[in-house]
Amino acid sequence: MTERSTVPAPSERKVVLYRNGSVYSAADPLATAMVVDGDTVAWVGSEQAASSIADSSMEIIDLHGALVAPGFVDSHVHLTETGIALDALQLGGVRSARQLLDAVAATRGEGPVLGHGWDDSAWEDPALPTADELEQAAGGRHVFLSRVDAHSALVSSSLVGAAGLAGLDGYDSGPRVLRAAHTAARQEARRLPDSSLRGYQQRALREAAENGYVAVAEMAAPHISGVADLRLAAAWNTDAAEGAVPEVLPYWGQLATSEEHARQLLDGLGVPVRGLAGDLNIDGSLGSRTAALRDDYTDAPVERGNLYVTAAQAGAHLAACSLLGIQGGFHVIGDAGLDAALEALELAAAEVGEQRIRAAGHRFEHVELADAGAVQQLARYAVTVSAQPRFDAEWGNDGGMYQQRLGDRSRSMNAFASFYSAGVPICFGSDSPVTPLRPWSSVRACLEHHNHDEQISARAAFLGHTRAGWRAARYQNPMAGQLVPGAPASFAVWDVEELMVQVSDGRVQSWSTDPRARTPLLPALDTGTDPACLQTVRDGQELFSSPALRS
Repeated sequence: MTERSTVPAPSERKVVLYRNGSVYSAADPLATAMVVDGDTVAWVGSEQAASSIADSSMEIIDLHGALVAPGFVDSHVHLTETGIALDALQLGGVRSARQLLDAVAATRGEGPVLGHGWDDSAWEDPALPTADELEQAAGGRHVFLSRVDAHSALVSSSLVGAAGLAGLDGYDSGPRVLRAAHTAARQEARRLPDSSLRGYQQRALREAAENGYVAVAEMAAPHISGVADLRLAAAWNTDAAEGAVPEVLPYWGQLATSEEHARQLLDGLGVPVRGLAGDLNIDGSLGSRTAALRDDYTDAPVERGNLYVTAAQAGAHLAACSLLGIQGGFHVIGDAGLDAALEALELAAAEVGEQRIRAAGHRFEHVELADAGAVQQLARYAVTVSAQPRFDAEWGNDGGMYQQRLGDRSRSMNAFASFYSAGVPICFGSDSPVTPLRPWSSVRACLEHHNHDEQISARAAFLGHTRAGWRAARYQNPMAGQLVPGAPASFAVWDVEELMVQVSDGRVQSWSTDPRARTPLLPALDTGTDPACLQTVRDGQELFSSPALRS
């Protein structure tokens, strides 16, 4: 797994002095200035010291009070899906079948009608349009409208025929497709040339850069995109022809049956990946009622979701990855799904030893329903939880989708504070396009968790979105994700209304922030607006710059 460091040639190296602002740095929590030399942070310190070292050979950027902070790492994204969603029909505001059909009818152009974001849990009348109605509204064009959770979709009758959905699991002759039928419909609707797929990925990476991300973990899998799409995503790390972009940390979610099989899978990809993990689905989603539950869905008695992988299969996969010393892991949301994943850990440990399991640094995505016993088991095996705080912000409110699907069980979801207090490594992401690439909104969601007992501090949330993202990907440079001398110059500059230090939180002393501890300042997130990104830099290369930065 080779890592690329974008080091400018000697003739291109430049020194940049940022001053008159605030720098989030453990080296100097009160720093107001920073020097970047090529791809490296060379110095952080005070404004007075900055005045003494400034010279005409440097580019000097007056921050005018802006904040310089380590760049964000999104620990779970889907680049092509994000690009498509950004350019496709936006359905998040739709509140009925009639509104959805009107939106489809208003779509112009050729090729399939692609849309994303409808959420029937927010509709007063949950009745869906028929496949024939979608066909008529689109004027005969194929229609594929992804639900907000991307685990089910609405399709038109012509797409049903083109994708061969009849007889597939998850197709019941209606407009909504799940499981195998959803995969087949998505792949047919996305039958696009590489140039289009690359354009969608570039659109997603540009969106990430404009919002302060310096890296994204691409969660590719056969049922989502395919190997060709993975190769396009990984190629951004070596192809600078289109300009600098956030680093792509690629994963491939395919089940291995043995050490040799895992090696064959990796060799067959043709590109380096960080592990056989990510969206290797043990189960599905709560919104589409495919997450595997111990008990029935509250709003759909006798339904308990789906287990796509058995504990034995998952255990063999983790054992194989552990023997190779690479990360394995799964998409797991429901409590029954997590039961299977935890049993898999036990089976794998019995086969290869607990130490090998811990050393591999396995990761589970989402882990939304974890009781106290499960939390302790995750900590025992040093499994990283890659979570999405905006899920709670979107669906954890009273009467929201979580409560509709789970009733009182929804109160224990997304146990961020419990993970931290038990020592479970945790990192954060968006699962874009499920939730948008807006990192400060994600940090705020941690502070404002609907379950007060699971709220965490701003500092813990920020670290989970930055340094922890690099660690979760087992990035070889231990200084990644911080702004101290010698660290990679990967950061973002933010226009902030107010900076703050959060008071200590006695529940989890290891991550509380205390004004007496000289803790670096973070934006106040109770102002109603997110900080605006002025610049994003990775390894000294500018990915994004607002005209306001140098004005």
